[in-house]
Amino acid sequence: MLPTAGRGCQLSPRMNKAELVEQLADKHSLTKAESGRILQTLLDTIVTSVRKGDPVVLPGFGSFKLHARAARNGVNPATGAKIKIAAAKLPKFTPGTTFKAAVDPRGTARKAAKAGAAKKSK
Repeated sequence: MLPTAGRGCQLSPRMNKAELVEQLADKHSLTKAESGRILQTLLDTIVTSVRKGDPVVLPGFGSFKLHARAARNGVNPATGAKIKIAAAKLPKFTPGTTFKAAVDPRGTARKAAKAGAAKKSK
């Protein structure tokens, strides 16, 4: 198991739902069944809201939105024949600034420095 940045929790290289439930249970003194129900309620609520077209915004973490992709023309790569690709509704997640900064602190610092330089030039 690999340590994560901060808070001393131990996570595998790829966390699955069972491991997330276990982390919730350990962190908040819950049973795995209780934390599993809480996680499932959270996921169901996000899916239901986004399906209806309502965005779910978690400040600092990110937002879940419904993205409508328009119908378009495409090409079958095997035959070269033109095909029509139907319109689709897809979920879209946009990470928040706090989440981005936690994942890539150097990138955030570069962006801040770039923004500061742009302000000075104006």
